[in-house]
Order: sequence, then C-alpha cells, then structure tokens
Amino acid sequence: MPRATNAVATKKRRKRILKQTKGFFGNKSRLYRYAIDAFWRAGCFAYRDRRKKKSEFRQLWIVRINAACRPLGICYSRLIAGLAAAKVELDRKSLSELAIGDPAAFAAIVEKAKNALGENCSAAA
Repeated sequence: MPRATNAVATKKRRKRILKQTKGFFGNKSRLYRYAIDAFWRAGCFAYRDRRKKKSEFRQLWIVRINAACRPLGICYSRLIAGLAAAKVELDRKSLSELAIGDPAAFAAIVEKAKNALGENCSAAA
C-alpha cells in the first residue's frame, strides 16, 4: 500500500502562515521554518499591546489634562478631587479633548472643581 502524506493539508497550512507573515523582513516572510516563529511572536505582541494601548492612552490624557490645568492654578490630582467633590462625571478622555479643543469650557470646569474644594484649594506647586 502506498504511503499517504496528506500533502494538501500541509501545503495549505504553510501557505496560511506565509500569507500572514507577508511583509516581514528577510527569511521570516519567505521560509516556513522562520515564518512560524515570527508569526507566533507577532501574535503575542499584538495580544499584549491591545491591552497596553488602553493604559498608554490613559497616561496621555492625564499628561494633557495636567498640562492644561497647571496654568489655571490647580494641579491634576486636586482637579480630579474637585470634580469628584462637585459630582462632575467627566472621564479623562473627554477632559483631555476639552482641554485641547475648547479651553474656555475647560477653564469653567476647573473653576467648578476649585469652588467644590473651597478652602482646601492651594496654588499649584
């Protein structure tokens, strides 16, 4: 009886991996042996970075808010505490967008936070 190799499935599997590594540098895009390692490695980075992206954007928003509220005489942590005391429910993304796109509205929000803090509000260090 002849030996069965199932070449169709093997070729299909290899074509799928090489198709997904198209555009990679060097042998990683041409040779199956190296493409399979590059494929799994890229998948691990993609999975990790989809989660990391969320914290990176939050950090960016916080830096933008802090940079916008310092000239108005309050630091970021006091601003957030003041907004919580004033029961203003704006997330950091929208605060950041306001700080960039509409400085007047952002200044009004900062004033609300300062008023809610009252006596505890100190000048920015």
